[in-house]
Amino acid sequence: MESPIVQYETHDSIAVITMEDGKANALSPTMLDALSEAFDRAEKEAKAVILAGRPGRFSAGFDLKIMATGQEAAMSMIMQGGEFFLRLYEFPKPIVMAVSGHALAGGILLASTGDTRIGMKGDFKIGLNEVTNGMPVPVLGHEFARDRLTASELVPAVMHAKLYDPESAVEAGWLDRVVDPEKLAAEAMAEATKLAALPGYAYAATKRSLRKQTIEYIRANNATNIAELTGRM
Repeated sequence: MESPIVQYETHDSIAVITMEDGKANALSPTMLDALSEAFDRAEKEAKAVILAGRPGRFSAGFDLKIMATGQEAAMSMIMQGGEFFLRLYEFPKPIVMAVSGHALAGGILLASTGDTRIGMKGDFKIGLNEVTNGMPVPVLGHEFARDRLTASELVPAVMHAKLYDPESAVEAGWLDRVVDPEKLAAEAMAEATKLAALPGYAYAATKRSLRKQTIEYIRANNATNIAELTGRM
């Protein structure tokens, strides 16, 4: 059943999943559950997936209201989100991220799990702002950043909480390219269609092999790291 905050459509063999909570698309447990259900369906019936946000807002990351209720709730949500991110990072079908606006904290990490990340031009902020907000970046965050960013931007992006506009996010490595807002949907569909035409087994096996080291390292350290960090917040 379709969630009111996550819409699912199919166009030929492409699944289009859209986050739309009417606000900042915070990654609450409810949002994560709805996204997981949508990707369950896409894995069964699609050859490629597009994940998009609402116009102007891709995602603001984990729900800070839940984070503020205590260590147990914060740890549970971050662990749930982390497992979902890792699932997408090794998802056997191509994933195109249509980064439709602001993508902050967990929002840019979500975008980072995609195989192609297409942003749109505009006055948008992209990056990890945790340190600015008094929160340490967990192992999940800095290892995704290490995989995706240029070497010269890793420390500024992770430790210094540097935020980027869409064009500079391409230079840093958070995005692969940006397009005019009215072209984002068509560009994402064209990219997903192109990737869907690649041989499925070869694509899935190569993705798994390429990302295996990062995924295993995060899984081995994530729970201990999150427990330590949330216990000191």
